[in-house]
Amino acid sequence: MPGSLNKLIASRYADRGLPIAVVLPDGARIPLSPKPEVDVIARSLAGLRALAAPAMGRLARAYVHGDVDFTGSARRVLGIAESMVGDIAHGAEGARGRLLGVVHRLRGNRANIQHHYDVSNAFYRMWLDSRMVYSCAYFHAPGDSLDDAQAQKLDHICRKLRLAEGDRLLDIGCGWGALILWAAKNYGVEAHGITLSRNQHDHVTREIEAQGLAGRVRVELRDYLDLPDVAVYDKISSVGMFEHVGPRNFDRYFGKIARLLVPGGLVLNHGITHNQVGTRSLGSGIGDFVEEYVFPGGELAHVSQVFHAAAACGLEAIDAEALREHYAKTLWHWVDRLEANAAAARAEVGEERFRVWRIYMAGSAHAFERGWLSLWQVLAGKPLPDGRLPHPLTRDYMYGPRNPAA
Repeated sequence: MPGSLNKLIASRYADRGLPIAVVLPDGARIPLSPKPEVDVIARSLAGLRALAAPAMGRLARAYVHGDVDFTGSARRVLGIAESMVGDIAHGAEGARGRLLGVVHRLRGNRANIQHHYDVSNAFYRMWLDSRMVYSCAYFHAPGDSLDDAQAQKLDHICRKLRLAEGDRLLDIGCGWGALILWAAKNYGVEAHGITLSRNQHDHVTREIEAQGLAGRVRVELRDYLDLPDVAVYDKISSVGMFEHVGPRNFDRYFGKIARLLVPGGLVLNHGITHNQVGTRSLGSGIGDFVEEYVFPGGELAHVSQVFHAAAACGLEAIDAEALREHYAKTLWHWVDRLEANAAAARAEVGEERFRVWRIYMAGSAHAFERGWLSLWQVLAGKPLPDGRLPHPLTRDYMYGPRNPAA
């Protein structure tokens, strides 16, 4: 069996110009180009089978379980892996569909959120920025550092929401608290963050005290649906949480936001979308892998569904910005930092979990680069009783002189 698989692998990739060498379990090395840049290593019979009949999900699982390995960076390998799959497994959805599922077959309840976020804070700290912002950054220039780009993103959101002294801000899915802390310090708001992660909640609680923001910032371990239906917030932000809702729950999600906002209030929804109208739930290949290992539950929508769902709940969209390229850059920063801290990361979470996160984030970055996924910030408001929704006539307020802290 192994001998026939070896021949199948050699013939399958012959004359395709892939810049790799395949290393077999017995140590034999098969160069597939004159100057291979990457070794793809089959460490077992299962690894040989994955290489003989490649699909993105199968290769990802084989990598996680140690049946397949590779040299070099994940950034380089992802493009090669797509070429390896190529037309070999080309079905109705093709390579686009197989990798489009990489980012978010996401979760929609407490247990699923804990599955993802309650990896130790120490692990996240190895590859996130200093404020531990786990969402798309905002790059003013290609060479911006991750720390600068995340600060710019926080300020960009605050500007869009036109935060002002005394505003009551709710941040749904507040993560490690960067936005509520930033908004309170730089814009004088009263900020309320909610999360379903105990690790995040405890971190934010400590930061509130350390930064002297007690009384101005509070955090709760709470589901947004459990908040009382009382219009008490002037502004609401939801950053990197929307992906976990799923289209079937959009009415509950936007309906709750509408009930929590005062008339004239604004909401900024920052979330991942897919880029193809009418794409059904993608479960093949790597989508199943992500469902099993990283993000149990949930699904993505096209941005048009976001506008429709918000409008159906009485929220008027007044601005939208696509940040697809920004998220690709953010994810590659994360992958590079994780790989630079590989030994410490393996010690913290174990070999298999390290591999899960490495291939998941690299696959996500590749999907954003290829335009299969996007990231949209949609700004909407709850009109006043007379139908007006006061806001500036131009976008100058978003793009004027930056906050000195940003």
